[in-house]
Amino acid sequence: MKFALAASVFFAAVMLCALAVLPPRVCFTGGKNHRFICGSSSADCFEYQTGSFCEAERLAVKDVCGESAEYDDFDLDSFLRSVQGKVLFCERAENTVNYYCSAKLPYSVYIKGYTVNLQICLRENGAKVGTPIIFGGY
Repeated sequence: MKFALAASVFFAAVMLCALAVLPPRVCFTGGKNHRFICGSSSADCFEYQTGSFCEAERLAVKDVCGESAEYDDFDLDSFLRSVQGKVLFCERAENTVNYYCSAKLPYSVYIKGYTVNLQICLRENGAKVGTPIIFGGY
């Protein structure tokens, strides 16, 4: 009985240590043109275009401060549920709608008095998502 308790405590400690040491996971799955935004300020930021194995590439990329991905088939409500997100405000342009959201994602910026950590740009032919916002154009 004591051995089982000690083994359980040891196993739990190992799992907690592993969670503390493992690098963060990617924020968006299932998309294409996955990019990591790297740098310590907007002046030195750059985009790192991933290949087919963005989860593995995330292990080697340093100073990640954001992420983006594109989707051809996009359901806004389902996506928001998957990241526990809610729309804070939106902006409409000629052929796009940009949603600025709060979600369970690691990066954030302040826009119009809101803490924003997800931008979703919807177009007729799909969507681009970014955390904290989309870097560059779409």
